[in-house]
Amino acid sequence: MRTYRIRHQTAYHYERRVTSSYGLYHLVPREDARQHLLGHRIDVDPVPSDRVTDVDVYGNTRTWYHVTEPHTDLVIIGTTDLTVAAQTVPVEALALPWERCRPEQRRDIADWWRAVDLTLPSPRVDVLPEVAGYAAPSFPPGRPVGEAVEELNRRIHADFAYDPKATTVTTRVGEVLRIRAGVCQDFAQLMVSCLRSVGLAGRYVSGYLATVPAPGQPRNIGADATHAWAGVWIPGADWYDLDPTNDRPVDESHATVAWGRDYSDVAPVRGVIFGDGGGSSMKVSVDMAPLEVSTFPAP
Repeated sequence: MRTYRIRHQTAYHYERRVTSSYGLYHLVPREDARQHLLGHRIDVDPVPSDRVTDVDVYGNTRTWYHVTEPHTDLVIIGTTDLTVAAQTVPVEALALPWERCRPEQRRDIADWWRAVDLTLPSPRVDVLPEVAGYAAPSFPPGRPVGEAVEELNRRIHADFAYDPKATTVTTRVGEVLRIRAGVCQDFAQLMVSCLRSVGLAGRYVSGYLATVPAPGQPRNIGADATHAWAGVWIPGADWYDLDPTNDRPVDESHATVAWGRDYSDVAPVRGVIFGDGGGSSMKVSVDMAPLEVSTFPAP
């Protein structure tokens, strides 16, 4: 188990003053068996006149905000101290034939129905014939699900180049498959599409990756921004998360914020402005640094 302080800053600048900004953010990491929050706060400048927090259908914390003070700059900073442990999935669960992990075939599992939604196409994850063709070699009949998804994870890492200039936030799965390049969001959504193409439940996970790797480990790819990875539902063992960008299962260097069908469910910050605004720019910076002891609240 490791302790971290995460600082996530999103800064918008507008060439002309806007009258108000209305938006939504997912910036509170999840509290679960793998993670424990030691402290969390979100600072918005200008201060919103209205802010409402609730929990969505997947259990993610989300906050709606409305800034009514005219402004040319909007800054949102999330600061979190938390402990993170490695995920644990029973070996016998990963040894199940992958066909036996399809939610529709596991009505003997109490929560099977919760995973069904994540077997279907979603707004940003198309389930295409060409994706099914790419996924198929990893899923021969009877193969243990752990071996199958780990090989798929490894293949995506090997076959696709990490290139922040190759795609945008709106790039579709089919285009990523064609150009064989993208960023963590693209690789996670591609892996989710592959899982769904064979009838497995795949979830898109948004979070952070430690900016300082463990001693002797290579630098993490994608650690200088928000990160994303994919999870597969394992009957009786919850979820098994894998990071195709870095070719490994999720471990204690990954902090989970939210999960859903795809990026559109869990975007860290999004919104609209009222007024002309002219041109605009956005800068995002993320730091997930190890702590010896939490001293929250942060200075």
